[in-house]
This record gives sequence, C-alpha cells and structure tokens, in this order.
Amino acid sequence: MEPQFVICIQSNGSEDLQTGKVYRVLPDESAARDGYIRVIDESGEDYLYPAAYFVPIALPKEAEQALFAQIPSLA
Repeated sequence: MEPQFVICIQSNGSEDLQTGKVYRVLPDESAARDGYIRVIDESGEDYLYPAAYFVPIALPKEAEQALFAQIPSLA
C-alpha cells in the first residue's frame, strides 16, 4: 500500500496536531468505519483523530521522499 497523506484543517486544541501541517495516515479500517483516522502526530506516535480534522492529499513522489528523509518516524 502506498503512503497516504492528509493536511490538518482543524485541531480542536490538540497539542499534538498543527493546522496546515501534512501528516501520514496509517491504515485502520475499524477506525475509518467509526469516522476516525489514524495519523502519526507531533508526538511521533500514531493516534486516532476525527477524520473531519483532515483533508486527504496526493503528493508527488519527490515530496514523499523528502518527507520520509526528513522525518524518520514516517519510514
């Protein structure tokens, strides 16, 4: 499965999310059925957040590679 990325459009005061920042999504079908999305947040760990906090985006391969090189937790 190819990496999927989202942009945070609201954080509702969460200290581990930044509005306007790109986050990597980890597959979680059970969470998706309940309206949640699992992302690697600012803590470096993966957590569930309401899917409404994010908008999915497609990144060029070069951008994905740059993100993976910059943030080891994304690899």
